[in-house]
Amino acid sequence: MIRTFIAACLLAAGPGDTSAAPAQQAGVAGLAYDEHSRSAMPIPPSERALRAAVAEPWFKVSDEGLILEGAIFDHSGNLLFCDVTGGRVVRLSPDRQLSTVVTLDGLSPGGLAFHKDGRLFIAALSGTFDSGAILAVDADGSGLRTIVPPEAGYLPNDLVFDAQGGFYFTDFKGTATEPEGGVYYVSADFSTITSVLPKLAMANGVALSPDGKSLWATEFGRNLLHRIHLADATTIAPIGSAIAYRFVGPAPDSMRVDADGNLYVAIYGQGRVLAFNRNGIPIGQVLLPGRDDGHNLASTSLAIDPERNDLYAVSNDGDGGQGAAVFCAKVFSKGLPPASSR
Repeated sequence: MIRTFIAACLLAAGPGDTSAAPAQQAGVAGLAYDEHSRSAMPIPPSERALRAAVAEPWFKVSDEGLILEGAIFDHSGNLLFCDVTGGRVVRLSPDRQLSTVVTLDGLSPGGLAFHKDGRLFIAALSGTFDSGAILAVDADGSGLRTIVPPEAGYLPNDLVFDAQGGFYFTDFKGTATEPEGGVYYVSADFSTITSVLPKLAMANGVALSPDGKSLWATEFGRNLLHRIHLADATTIAPIGSAIAYRFVGPAPDSMRVDADGNLYVAIYGQGRVLAFNRNGIPIGQVLLPGRDDGHNLASTSLAIDPERNDLYAVSNDGDGGQGAAVFCAKVFSKGLPPASSR
């Protein structure tokens, strides 16, 4: 039956009729690179019209491609961030002097946040991503203690405190097809851990709106931005859970909120930071220099100065030869103050 139908179609077309064949017509242009597709990391078409600021190099951390993470400001105006490769937390003073705050044994720091009592909390993972912990140290790096131990079974990636002294942290478990991570809340007395947003694929960044009522989280494994309205610290409000944005390409990492409630997400693998308004609508972007040539693409984290609208992004160039560095750009508003000075 099928062969009879095909034969009939061929007879109807005739031996010289090629209109049904997928032959390329003369004069029709094929694919060709343009200014966007020549880039090592093209900006997705839907984001090309966004207002863009090109960051400037601000501090060279190393000539080696050290992995940097977890940028935050302290109450003295120092920029703190993680040297993941070296297993240490470092402090960069306003006059650009770099020093070590603390070095961890057997764990690599990745996320930082200040408690309102002034202690620095650290989310850390093992080098094989099979265990992790949340630790706390005094501001000078002394008095290291464990808050969430490795035995609890989490892979803490990042964290943020609320006004009550409890904190949210992301669990970096899972894959794109097996979402086993999530966002958890640790009570202010650190006695209970409650799941807030389960079944995420490699939950990464986490942030709170200035009023503490909106919780943001990124899924590294599925390129998603979640926006959660909170009824209380551990309860999602009715109709309060939404996927605010779906990213294109690799991959949403850490994020910070500014004083106006705008959200800034570092895009790992793209050498840029994407900015959203308080409703999750993209309104701008910060581009790291050299990204079109494949440099400085490992943009993992950022911090915004609480005194001025200066954003500092940390990134590394892998084996590209430009090492690890901090970059600076002007953004919409100043940052939030660290919890210890609220």
